[in-house]
Amino acid sequence: MKSIPCLFQKGRPVFLGLILLTAGCSKDDPDSLDPSARTNNFSYELPLAWNKLYLDLERFTPGYRPPVSARTLAYVNLAAYESVWPGMAGDYNSMADQWPGLALPQPESGKEYHWPSSMNAAYVEIMELFFPTAPAEQLYKIYALQTDYALIYKQQVPNDVYARSAAFGRSVANAVFNWSASDAAGHEAYLRNNDPGYVPPAGTGIWQPTYPDFTPALLPHWGDVRTFAADNSDVAPNPLAYSEIPSSDLYQQALAVKNLVTGIKNGHADEDAWIADFWSDDCPILTFTPAGRWIAVLNQVVERNKLHMDKAIEAYARIGLALSDAGVRAWHEKYRFNVERPIDYIRRVQNDPEWNTVMCPDGSGRFFTPPFPAYPSGHATFGAAAAEVMTALFGAGYPMTDRCHEGRTEFNGTPRSFNNFYEMAEENAYSRIPIGVHFKMDSDAGLELGYGIGKKINALPWRN
Repeated sequence: MKSIPCLFQKGRPVFLGLILLTAGCSKDDPDSLDPSARTNNFSYELPLAWNKLYLDLERFTPGYRPPVSARTLAYVNLAAYESVWPGMAGDYNSMADQWPGLALPQPESGKEYHWPSSMNAAYVEIMELFFPTAPAEQLYKIYALQTDYALIYKQQVPNDVYARSAAFGRSVANAVFNWSASDAAGHEAYLRNNDPGYVPPAGTGIWQPTYPDFTPALLPHWGDVRTFAADNSDVAPNPLAYSEIPSSDLYQQALAVKNLVTGIKNGHADEDAWIADFWSDDCPILTFTPAGRWIAVLNQVVERNKLHMDKAIEAYARIGLALSDAGVRAWHEKYRFNVERPIDYIRRVQNDPEWNTVMCPDGSGRFFTPPFPAYPSGHATFGAAAAEVMTALFGAGYPMTDRCHEGRTEFNGTPRSFNNFYEMAEENAYSRIPIGVHFKMDSDAGLELGYGIGKKINALPWRN
């Protein structure tokens, strides 16, 4: 049996600064490496590094709002998955035959490949294609990360193996991107987030552009974007009937939002304030997006479990597809129902014309409400879809302490602990109520929608 490459042995990552000094790992020492080694002989470190960088890219690149980022995550990690799938153990499947129009290249028969080199090349290629408008600092980070690993891999394998592997990764990335580009509704949506030409339906209780900036609708046609497993059967139940009667369910849910926000403003609801801050990942530039949040959670799980490369990239691909479908179906339902935000109901019906949320303060005393309809909650849909996938991958009783925002001083990012991923999804959904941007019905419907989407992503033929 050939030896395992000494770069990553059986899931034990070697830190970059040490690899270059490792003895016996030269391309001139063929007995020390196996260029055709299965992907499970390599570490999680490479996909983890690229997904950490992704969170930086989507945070600072204009136009990368939640559904756009979720879609990009799907294609980026699908490309990475397919770039190493030929080297995975036999129980994994390619997704090439799952969707019409996706034509993927195949490796040369009988040739040796170094799968980390293939994945590294795929990530840099597809990141460049999806982020042409990223700030220069973030683009530099793409090239720097690619170069760091390329320099290492070139010392690990013969030149022809490295070149062939990198070329294969790039070809897969280009094929996936070209397929993405065939989806006109989603392609390059970062350039056209808000649609001033969209005129929402008129009527009482119907969403309209909202205080304080009355921004035009965000992605009102996102429901037309191609999905991976979800379809038109993934719908939210009808929302509560509109009513202004104080005893009605809608009035009482609005009153609960109002009281929770008032408690936070008056300093009487520390736990709710913490929860609202902890999950508020939709303040542009301040944090990653609500979709990206679940990649940040997965990053912690992957690193904690020291997964092999095959299991890590399967997890990233599954989560990416689930988040993308969650965004498409949530936005489809939002603009099907066009339910107004609590701020408009509370100001108009509950006679509090100065009431506001506590979301994304801008430093001038103003707060924010997302520029799209309330029902169902996108936050809740993203979280439920991701939780369903992670539960299938890591178990129903997986305890998790989320450290995504540990050390932040702009808001309360103190880590919170959970018994399982469902608890995380449910708290994430609830967090939109005390922050003031959702009714309880929005969060409940988003959870139901997201869990169903996650199940469909899990049902794809990832394994034999």
